[in-house]
Amino acid sequence: MKSAEIQRDRLRPVTSRGNALVKALRQAATRGEASDDGLVALEGVRLVEEALRSGLRLRAIFFRESAAAVAKRLLPQVSAKTEALMLPDEVFAGASGTENPQGVAALAEPRKSSLEEMLKGDSPLIMAAAGIQDPGNLGTMLRSAEAFGASGALLLEGTVSPFNAKVLRAAAGSLFRLPVVAMKASAALAAMRQRQVRLLVTSSHKGTPLPETDLKGPLCIFIGNEGAGVPRQIADAVDAAVVIPHSRDVESLNAGVAAAILLYEAARQRRLAD
Repeated sequence: MKSAEIQRDRLRPVTSRGNALVKALRQAATRGEASDDGLVALEGVRLVEEALRSGLRLRAIFFRESAAAVAKRLLPQVSAKTEALMLPDEVFAGASGTENPQGVAALAEPRKSSLEEMLKGDSPLIMAAAGIQDPGNLGTMLRSAEAFGASGALLLEGTVSPFNAKVLRAAAGSLFRLPVVAMKASAALAAMRQRQVRLLVTSSHKGTPLPETDLKGPLCIFIGNEGAGVPRQIADAVDAAVVIPHSRDVESLNAGVAAAILLYEAARQRRLAD
């Protein structure tokens, strides 16, 4: 049997919106969170390919009938244990959370991470999102954290779900590889103190200028809410505040940009110290 025929045989036609897997996809995509079964909705060729490349386990992959070329491209990369479904275009559109779906979606098991994992090593570098509500900002922060060698990311209360479709797209696959843990600020502060991790918070105006700040050694950087900044609970507990010098005409930097600059500088200092 030819390879193309084998791939076609893997695709199970499903026409009902009431199919359990279709309902799970719709639920996860609509909520922007994990489904009741703990599965995450991934949509688009790039995101599904990143998940496959990162070793995520796919529970199911969905193709719309008019996207046969996409199925031909992706199916050879998908485990034989993953259910592969072909949906009519209208059923696929109803289950998809995007306005212009690319013809492929998947239900995946998210990466399982722990605080202990990101605290391994002599000098862990942790980014903590404290109430980040803009999905694009959080995705950018996760992508920057991986790019600049952070040990992991903490998502504190008030932060948008990392499984929001816009977060997933902005993170561009980093969420599949970077250790990410959601926890309360009080627990995060206690854990960092117990492990003698230095705590740093960003500030718009008051603090030590970034070029004068030591970002080596065990460190957790807190990035606050886009409008309100970090909660008082965190501001009162950190060791220092850091200011990124910028024009006085600009009130503050975007949270995603600020995180990227700080993480880059931390990586630069650590590289020079090695």
